[in-house]
Amino acid sequence: MATPPEPELSPPFLITAPEGGTLSPFVFNSPHSGRIYPRSFLAASRLDLMTLRRSEDSFVEELFSGAVGLGAPLMQARFPRAFVDVNREAYELDPAMFDGRLPSFANTRSMRVAGGLGTIARIVADGAEIYRRPIGVAEGLDRIERYYKPYHRALRQLVEQSRRLFGTAVVIDCHSMPSARMTQEARRRPDFVLGDRYGTSCASILTDVAQETLQRLGYTVARNKPYAGGFITETYGSPATGVHALQIEINRALYMDETRYIRAGGFAWLMADITHLCRRLMSISAEALRPGRQAAE
Repeated sequence: MATPPEPELSPPFLITAPEGGTLSPFVFNSPHSGRIYPRSFLAASRLDLMTLRRSEDSFVEELFSGAVGLGAPLMQARFPRAFVDVNREAYELDPAMFDGRLPSFANTRSMRVAGGLGTIARIVADGAEIYRRPIGVAEGLDRIERYYKPYHRALRQLVEQSRRLFGTAVVIDCHSMPSARMTQEARRRPDFVLGDRYGTSCASILTDVAQETLQRLGYTVARNKPYAGGFITETYGSPATGVHALQIEINRALYMDETRYIRAGGFAWLMADITHLCRRLMSISAEALRPGRQAAE
């Protein structure tokens, strides 16, 4: 049996339900915006708090909070992705960072593990090593039991509830990305990147409406490059069974100071635009998203 969560992380995630009841099949999910760093984790890290936060999708759950007033639940992690990343397989683990032998079922050879960004990350977003020394296998597995698995159980319950009520469900996976300035890229990054696993994780109407809405608001939008969608988009998105998943990445330069982790002057404006985006997406009829509809067209 898993031990209770760290005191700072009780509860480990939040689900904000609409007061008037769920009015649409949409579920909004912010898996990387958690910013409560357990004291034991900070003590084990060679990095200071501000450096650890480079992997964090700061304030994304606030930007999408308007969806709740429109009738959709919003789920958010309170733990940071540097601590445990729910947008990975359950056991994408790097054997080099653990003291002890991993279980045979662990996926130790994925590209994400090779890059240092498995379920228990070895590095933060800019490549800095997180830990002073290898961590115990039992500790890593315990994080998966205490945080990862309960998170996905709750997310699956929300999805199944929507599918029962509406005959379909739509997961909007909400993320942010560092600007080109923070990544030393030569070309400016778009304002938004929409990831639908190259058209396989959701009906095209969802991606089309999102792109059209954002472009009408004056934003630059890319599809699937450089982010096509992670584990959540790939795993939950199954249009043939009536479950759709679309990942939305927001350029952090639009709404925050990326070095001080504070909201910038355009935060309220962007939040209003994202609420408008949510409204437009949620205006898509459930009938258009049910299994068989796309094939029929």
